[in-house]
Amino acid sequence: MALPHVHAAGSDLIQVALIGCGGRGTGAAANALATKSGPIKLVAMADVFQDKLDRSYESLKKNFGDRFDVPEDRKFIGFDGYRKAMDCLKPGDVAIFATPPAFRWVHFTYAIQKGLNVFMEKPVTVDGPTTRRMLKLAEEAEQKNLKVGVGLMVRHCHGRQELFDRIRQGEIGDLTFLRAYRMGGTACTAGPMKNEKSELLYQIRRFHAFLWASGGLFSDYNIHQIDECCWMKDAWPIKAHATGGRHYRGNSVDQNFDNYTVEYTYPDGSKLFFISRAIPGCHDEFASYAHGSKGLAIVTTASHTPGRVRTFKSWNITRADMLWAFPQPEPNPYQLEWDDLVEAIREDKPYNEVKRGATASLVTSMGRMAAHTGQIVNYEDILNSDHEFAPDVDKLTMDSPAPLLADAAGKYPVPEPGVKKTREY
Repeated sequence: MALPHVHAAGSDLIQVALIGCGGRGTGAAANALATKSGPIKLVAMADVFQDKLDRSYESLKKNFGDRFDVPEDRKFIGFDGYRKAMDCLKPGDVAIFATPPAFRWVHFTYAIQKGLNVFMEKPVTVDGPTTRRMLKLAEEAEQKNLKVGVGLMVRHCHGRQELFDRIRQGEIGDLTFLRAYRMGGTACTAGPMKNEKSELLYQIRRFHAFLWASGGLFSDYNIHQIDECCWMKDAWPIKAHATGGRHYRGNSVDQNFDNYTVEYTYPDGSKLFFISRAIPGCHDEFASYAHGSKGLAIVTTASHTPGRVRTFKSWNITRADMLWAFPQPEPNPYQLEWDDLVEAIREDKPYNEVKRGATASLVTSMGRMAAHTGQIVNYEDILNSDHEFAPDVDKLTMDSPAPLLADAAGKYPVPEPGVKKTREY
């Protein structure tokens, strides 16, 4: 159902469609509607789960009534819902993609055809073939002057932006190595299928547990810190050497490891050491650090926001050695990324984060693949890999079999390092 429309420019109305109504979709839509640069309104929603759409609908309607106009005939359920929702928009409007990343290229393809600006959640790819596809789509979107944001919101954090400049100016000396930690309790597990209409819907609802849908725990949880470290280095790694394993997943049938340790190597030979663990009862840490020849910088303190970034004149994190700290309270980067996108739309500024988002997604997958195969994986290896986890995801319907099928015991294939050397499962 098409709507009366004024092209999004200057102070004109921007209409928004939300594709994927889970928690991230609701959050992204809330940040979109909270922008203050001009009129904006949510007009359509789509998901494959009625309960998710209903919860998102009620939350957004309650909090943004004056910017919310989604009647029953603009609420769509099913794998073709994304088309119906985007058909409610006109060129220059915005589509939000907050589904599992396996569907990102499918939805982005249609948005480009419709001439829509886009905000897509991270990761944007989970394997080499879809990364190659997204990189081509990025070029098509740029040729059409479409504005595209990717949900790596840390890049919009004012504190990290200033930290990047300070590192470039030599405040901590030559950058020698980086390290980051994402360590917490049990995460991204999935028990045997119950109370779901199909195996496909079961896997999509529990998308963190399945590599085809999300890239698993490693990609979905860790991309932010891997990306922010590469930003501070101002380079992308060329290879990954990693270990990992399953220890305490219990009765879970998911494909994740409990722990991952990755050594990324940059073109100049310097390293990023990334450590991830999802085991309860262990030391928890959520932080990123950049080490220089004269001192150290904190990139992330204990969560994505507030970053509380600081620099030190030594490698000791003490108040006495602190050189600089970004003033608190700091603006929320989840809102800033939307403010920046909408400003680019209204003022017609170049704005396309897809190439960077796809590269960050691939680099993250490179570390995951190195752990899952037990091999050293080069950037070109994974970029040119022919293992597409869900090659027919664009053809899925509510009656389709899942891209990954359980065995007779209800178990799914898991990575076997050293046994499966060229594929993750």
